[in-house]
Amino acid sequence: MSVQLRQQFVKAKSEGRAALVTFITAGYPTIEDTVDIIKGFQDGGVDVIELGVPFSDPIADGPAIQVANTKALENGMTVDKVFELVKKARASGVTVPIILMGYYNPIVNYGEVEFIKASKEAGVNGFIVVDLPPEVAVQFRNGCYEYGLSYVPLVAPSTTDERLEVLCGIADSFLYAVSRMGTTGATGTLSTGIDALISRIQKFSGSTPIALGFGISTREHYLAAGSSADGVVIGSKIIGLVGDAPAGQRGATAKKYVESILKGDGTFSKEITPIADDESSNKKKIAEDVQEVHKFSPMFGQFGGQYVPEALHKCLSELEHAFDDAVEDPAFWDELKSLYTYIGRPSSLHEAARLTEYAGGAKIWLKREDLNHTGSHKINNAIAQVLLAKRLGKTKIIAETGAGQHGVATATACAKFGLECKIFMGAEDVRRQALNVFRIRILGAEVVAVENGTKTLRDATSEAFRYWVSNLDSTHYIVGSAIGPHPYPTLVRTFQSTIGNEAKEQFKQLNDGKLPDAVVACVGGGSNSTGMFSPFEHDLSVKMVGVEAGGSGIDSDHHSATLTVGRVGVFHGVKTFVLQDDDGQVHDTHSVSAGLDYPGVGPELAAWKESGRASFVAATDAQALLGFKLLSQLEGIIPALESSHAVYGGVELAKTMSKDQNIIINVSGRGDKDVQTVAEVLPKFGEEIGWDLRFNKDHPDK
Repeated sequence: MSVQLRQQFVKAKSEGRAALVTFITAGYPTIEDTVDIIKGFQDGGVDVIELGVPFSDPIADGPAIQVANTKALENGMTVDKVFELVKKARASGVTVPIILMGYYNPIVNYGEVEFIKASKEAGVNGFIVVDLPPEVAVQFRNGCYEYGLSYVPLVAPSTTDERLEVLCGIADSFLYAVSRMGTTGATGTLSTGIDALISRIQKFSGSTPIALGFGISTREHYLAAGSSADGVVIGSKIIGLVGDAPAGQRGATAKKYVESILKGDGTFSKEITPIADDESSNKKKIAEDVQEVHKFSPMFGQFGGQYVPEALHKCLSELEHAFDDAVEDPAFWDELKSLYTYIGRPSSLHEAARLTEYAGGAKIWLKREDLNHTGSHKINNAIAQVLLAKRLGKTKIIAETGAGQHGVATATACAKFGLECKIFMGAEDVRRQALNVFRIRILGAEVVAVENGTKTLRDATSEAFRYWVSNLDSTHYIVGSAIGPHPYPTLVRTFQSTIGNEAKEQFKQLNDGKLPDAVVACVGGGSNSTGMFSPFEHDLSVKMVGVEAGGSGIDSDHHSATLTVGRVGVFHGVKTFVLQDDDGQVHDTHSVSAGLDYPGVGPELAAWKESGRASFVAATDAQALLGFKLLSQLEGIIPALESSHAVYGGVELAKTMSKDQNIIINVSGRGDKDVQTVAEVLPKFGEEIGWDLRFNKDHPDK
């Protein structure tokens, strides 16, 4: 079938034109429309059809395809239904090659071999996987070869020559070249530099056809792009047209649009030269030893990696090299440590006598990250990454935030160093963390309220990635947690490990050189927990216990307990545990704590779970509120709701231990930001935990 794909380009060029490749998301605008639209494509004269496999978190796509994915999933679209649609299309007389295009997680969830086999049986010709790194793509491509299917690599203007050589070597039918940096979308203008891009790719691709996509929407665009490339890809424009078309007219709308592209006025600016058809697809497997050299491994066991759109790779590589150089440079550490007095480091470690008495077991110690400047541990990473951004010559900073603490910390660091700052925050989090939103704005940063999806941290992170890929030259993305593609998990853990390093030395000084018996931290993405745990990783006598957000209970659909009940998947650029449904779509999550309201988790934590080095439990919203109450009323410390999960989990752990043992709870942030949230939810949970703060005007003492 890879031969059939290539021959479509040969045929088009023999007709004196560029091949036309069109895209539609399966199940959009309705499931019933899809086959009619595919038939409209064929009747209009397209050469190849891309059928999008809907995914809940399409970080490389612009608004049009985001909407199409969301609508298709709302319509009940699944991977199996995609296969059913292809079968129906073939049964109705569609012979044009069909390529499935999408993200890797639904494939991982389905099983690679099973997915490829089911695709073959349905009548699929090949695949484009947006976020597949070359080392994994080689394995996937070889699996495709076993079933006679094609894997089509994506290349971008930022793709290095070294990666071009690898990606062109993988291609066995054609290459998909992205015409510009950024997300998908019909922009109305065609990118400049197309001739140079195609020429550079051709140095490595030989006679393999190249199809050019992103931002193409008109006959003029088709002629201009097709004068350089062998084929032209159009997607977002079609999504808009069929979405606006009345029911029953969507197939006809697709046909009419295709005809306007292929049969309109104008000619190609260059003579179209034929492609030789005697060099059909590469018919053999290729070696699976494609590996890039890294100072720090991108993998933690099976977890980690760089599962990102190709356009992001160069910037991640640039960041990785800057980080590698910085951690080896004493001057970098000297500058960072000179700012510890600004941050408020070292943060204190002290005994929690009354909390210990309440638990009745192990002695409880508190690591007070809440006392840092800005009120949490987030400042440790924000300051360090701003120093990296300066090394890279970046003048603009973006960040995502849930509870707002990372946003405040990033805005603070940017204010200190004079950098422009933009913070992405889910609209729901903007509402429930209004105090921190105002703090961010006071510090001179812009807050972007993200209205997509659940309007929480997950959606803010997706939108930040989309913005970054469109603004790589000037902008550095300060990821706030130990999540995302390499090098972020290692980078964030390195800068946050000051927490555990300090706690370890402070505890030894106070306890005759001994180590604690356990360390406890809340777990969302993993910034404070990896920072606390990593210095103790090889001290096997020390238990490492992470406390996740159990929300309404892990037996419900309303929680964020990723490590407790999640499954292995790929999300936001990294292979890790993910909260997902049976079809590989990422779950909506819930937590009373905005900072833990996230469906993924750092890959190092995932590896510790798999190896058994760390254990993880979940605290419900009510239990977290009890932790909030206990630390407030027994120690006079109002903790963040994130930290309150750790407090509850630490107290429960202490109850199971003897009085001669010791545990450290990381109080990752202070609770000013959460007072309003606590006031809102106490009427719901107060009776359960024996706490009612509602004001009684007749009895103000009650």
